[in-house]
Amino acid sequence: MSKVKDETRQKQTRQAAQLMKRILIHFRGQMDELLRPQGVTIAQLQVLYAIRSAPGSSGAQLARSCYVTPQTVQALLKHLEEGGFIVRGKDRVNDRIVTASLTLAGEQLMESAEKTAQTIQERLWQGVADSDLSRLNELLMQCLGNIAPESVDEISSGR
Repeated sequence: MSKVKDETRQKQTRQAAQLMKRILIHFRGQMDELLRPQGVTIAQLQVLYAIRSAPGSSGAQLARSCYVTPQTVQALLKHLEEGGFIVRGKDRVNDRIVTASLTLAGEQLMESAEKTAQTIQERLWQGVADSDLSRLNELLMQCLGNIAPESVDEISSGR
């Protein structure tokens, strides 16, 4: 590649990364703003999703699935428990492991949050054709695979 092509590609890849980050920042910011009156943040909501997909998970398992430290997940769980969104209990096999399950209030919060997310997502993808969205997903999976192949495996297996 020529030096000009290298510089152009570098500029384009930097811009793509910056745009992805800006979209994520704005999405999270709008989600947090809309969730605040419900007493929850997007980080706490992420933990609720992890609990719903794997009820009875330990704090360590939740931390791994949410890409946070065990200490962070414990703080999030404490707030969710105090808010009445989860209940915690002992693992059936190992009583040193504390598990978490959603309460009815937690389920209701998730339903409301999903509607909130859907509203923001509809605005985000307005005017983007299904075929373009499909191609974007393919490209993002390829990029993710380039830097974290294990993440692509997790997504492909539905974890």
